[in-house]
Parts: sequence; C-alpha cells; structure tokens
Amino acid sequence: MSSEEDIRERFWSDLSASPFLMVGLTGSTEHSLPMTAQLDPAANHCFWFYTSKSNRLAPGGPAMAQFASKDHYLFACIEGTLVPENDPAVIDRYWSKQVEAWYPEGRNDPSLLMLRFDLGTAEIWRADMSITGVFKQLFGGDVRSEMRGKHAEVAL
Repeated sequence: MSSEEDIRERFWSDLSASPFLMVGLTGSTEHSLPMTAQLDPAANHCFWFYTSKSNRLAPGGPAMAQFASKDHYLFACIEGTLVPENDPAVIDRYWSKQVEAWYPEGRNDPSLLMLRFDLGTAEIWRADMSITGVFKQLFGGDVRSEMRGKHAEVAL
C-alpha cells in the first residue's frame, strides 16, 4: 500500500471514530461551524450533515472542512461542495435519537435541512511518530525524516 493510500485509509478510519469537523463556506467571512458528519462506508465520495434552514451553511456551495483526529495524530483540510440532500431515504437512513434532539417537531420539523458534502480534494497530515522519533523530538533531534511520507494531497 502506498503512503497516499495509507493516509487516505487512516483518514476515513479516524473520521469514523470521531466524525466532528469544522465547516465553512468558501469565500465567506463568517466563521466555520462544528458539524457532525453522517458517514456511509459505501459512499466515500460524500458525507452528510443535519442542520437547519436558517444555518449559515444552508445556502450551500463551495466549502471547506477541517478535521483533527481524537488522538491529534491526523489533520485534514477537505475541499468540496455543500448541496441540499432531498432524498427522503437518505434523510431517514441517518435519523437517530441524537439528531431528533435538535428538532422539536422531529423528522417533519419545517426547519430541518440535510446537506450533502460532495468531496473534492483533501490535504492530510499524519503526526504520529515512532518511539525513536518522539525521543528525537523531546531532545531537539531532527525529526524531518520521521515525518517523510506522512503528508499527502489526495482526491477523496
């Protein structure tokens, strides 16, 4: 497996373990928002967010998402496009008690909006080092060789 494939695989694994991202519209001066991605292992070209029609992301369009894994060993900046998801089967597939807690009228809440994030490219960094690398870093040693191959620009 190439380092690019390894990094891509690690990204999906880490995102599945902690599906929280900061998402913002490209070109907007408004801050990014924390969002919970709804993931489908068979749909590695997109993920979804439940939100409201009044949310600043609701207009959709070109967007960027930033991700940091739980252990802080992987970081990603993801480029893509937010579009409304109107397929009731998709909206129902990810519906849960945790999602329902945000919508007083449940699945039929008039403010409910699901956005699909169609993935473009991502820049991903892995920060995990071997024990040797950690000791080098602790004592001011050169860790550049340790980090070689742990950065990639990939198409998702």
